[in-house]
Parts: sequence; structure tokens; C-alpha cells
Amino acid sequence: MKIGPLAAACLALALGSSSSAFAQTTTLKIGYATSKESHYGVGSTVFCEEVEKNTAGRFKCQHFANSALGGEREQIEAIQLGTQDLLNTSTGPVGNFVPEMKIVDIPFLFRDYDHARKVMDGPIGQDILTKFPSKGIIALAWTENGFRHMTNSKRDIVKPSDAAGLKMRTMENKVHMDGYRTFGILPTPMAFPELFGALQQGTVDGQENPIPVILASKFSQVQKHLSLTGHVYSPALLLLSPKVWNKLSDSDKKVFLAAAQKASVAQRKKVNDDENNGIAQLEKDGMKVTRIVDGNAFREALKPAYVGYAKEFGADNIKKISDVR
Repeated sequence: MKIGPLAAACLALALGSSSSAFAQTTTLKIGYATSKESHYGVGSTVFCEEVEKNTAGRFKCQHFANSALGGEREQIEAIQLGTQDLLNTSTGPVGNFVPEMKIVDIPFLFRDYDHARKVMDGPIGQDILTKFPSKGIIALAWTENGFRHMTNSKRDIVKPSDAAGLKMRTMENKVHMDGYRTFGILPTPMAFPELFGALQQGTVDGQENPIPVILASKFSQVQKHLSLTGHVYSPALLLLSPKVWNKLSDSDKKVFLAAAQKASVAQRKKVNDDENNGIAQLEKDGMKVTRIVDGNAFREALKPAYVGYAKEFGADNIKKISDVR
């Protein structure tokens, strides 16, 4: 069938605008360790919805929950390589890439959520974010994981001696591991995707994570005892590949940064909600919860580790964080 020159021109125009519109839609891969319903999923969803809305659909996200893209360390490496676009991650493995950030992993450094969030949102936390680009990573914002608590299959933990001898899965994080050794724990680094099976099989006796992670990961099925030790505040990070960032216009960069701030607010709210409701749920699921622990005994046990932390990070830098009010 022959078509006239006007129809041909219109068809070419239609095809051109269609293919142009298609080319302008970029789908970003975002990964995280827990389910889409978890605090990581909530923060990631808010980020992606904000970006899609404020770029008129030019950017969309494909979610890879439950460590579908690998452990957090592997995903950070993929961010550097540009084979993954976005990652909402705990800070545990990040210090292996950006050493300046290890200071926030010191046990019993933060008094409570208000203190921790003021540090992360203030000059100290914002300065740490500036260290990422030179390591091939863009840190859009601090999100949150929560205060970490200990679970195990053996006994209640009230004081450090109760934890002594327990084989406890930890992140691959020297700051954490040095601290936990002072409690007599046998730290056992292990990628998060392997953890549930290791607890089920008794390869490790216990683990330590915030309530939102314990809930989302259904650890109540393989752990009997939960102690609300609150021994480490665990911030989290929304990371972006420089490969994406460097292609963004200035206005789109502002959209991504603003979306990350909204994600942070939503993720922190979910952490608070999970802590307020989740402990009762874990008890209902069969866990024995020790609410009152001897925090002073844990801090006393940590003193030898703090000598090492002061050498590594500077006593003044640790004091600056402690002094934030």
C-alpha cells in the first residue's frame, strides 16, 4: 500500500517521538537485603516514587529485595563498577570501602535515636558523605537500620559474661568485631543471605541486628532469646553509582537528593514503628525477650576496645560525636 508524502512525514514524526520518549525512560536497579515490606523496602519505595514523579517518569526503579543481587559487599562493588544503580545498605561493610565512616560503628557511641540522627544529619555525618565520591560511590543520604540487639539460641543475655563463648554472626566489620570480643563473644563474619540457614543449622549460636531486620528476616523461627542490648547504632546509606550520577542534569541531581531525604524520613519512621510494635510481635512468635540489660557492665567491658578506637579515629573525634546534644 502506497502512502502519500504527508502521511509518510506524519508516520516518521510519530515513530520518532515514540522512540525518543522510550529512550528517555531509564530503569534503575535498586537492591537491599530485606523484603520490600521492610524498612529498607519502605525507604527505597519512597525514593523511587519521588524520583519517578519529579522527573515525569523519565526515571523508574526495578526493586531487587531480599539480597537478590547478592550480599551488601558485592552490591557496593557493583555500584562502583556501574553494573548496579542504587543500593540501600547497612553501614557494616561500607567501612571496607570508605574508612572514614567506620567511626559511627563504635559500640555504645550513641545514646539514643535523637542523638544518632542529630549526628548523621549534622556537620559530622554530612562531612562523611563527602568522602564517598573519591571511592567511586555517590552517597545520596543517610537512611537507617536501627539500634542493634543480640539474639541467640542458648540463653538470656543480661551482662557481657552471659554472651561469653557464643558464636555470633557479625558483619565483616573490624570495629564491631573488636568490640564484641571484649564481651567474650566469638565473632563470626558472614554475608547476610547465608545467616538464616546458619542459625537454623546451628553453625552460629546467634546474631545481632535491629528489631526491623529481626522481624523482616523471621529470625524468631530460628532464635529463642532476644536481649535488648542496643549495643550499636546502625545507620544505613542510600548509594548511587557514579555512572548514573555523572549523566544527570543539575536539576535531576536535585530531584535525586530531595528524594533521598524523603526516603530517609520514611525509613526512620518505619524503624520507629517496628521497634514500637515489633518486640511484642516477636514475643508472640515465641521469642523470650530480655528488656533490661546491664548497660554499664557492657560499657566497662568495652574499655580496652576504646583504647584502640581512640588510636584509630582520634579521641577528639569520638568526643565530638559524644558531645552532640
